[in-house]
Amino acid sequence: MYQLIIIVHVLVSLTLIGLVLMQHGKGADIGASFGSGASGTVFGSQGTGSFLFKFTGGLAMTFFVTSLTLSYLVATRHENAQQLAIPQQSSAPVSSIPVPVDSSKNKQ
Repeated sequence: MYQLIIIVHVLVSLTLIGLVLMQHGKGADIGASFGSGASGTVFGSQGTGSFLFKFTGGLAMTFFVTSLTLSYLVATRHENAQQLAIPQQSSAPVSSIPVPVDSSKNKQ
């Protein structure tokens, strides 16, 4: 389960990076209006705005969900491992060595 989520998380992050780099900024639309060939793109003359915007949003949501899931799984694994490594003591050990008590402090 953990390895599958790690693989999905890495693939989503790499795809998200590629999509963000593939998108153009707001200022790039003005060059397309002067005939730079935007109507011959893969996504049509409308541009890649709506499709890439929705796909990027979906990938971002998947990235956040996998991040939260991974952090939850790591936290529960750490808690379980800590309980196994350091068992709780049920009773205090009995000491057979007498401890001296200073009786001068009690006389006031």
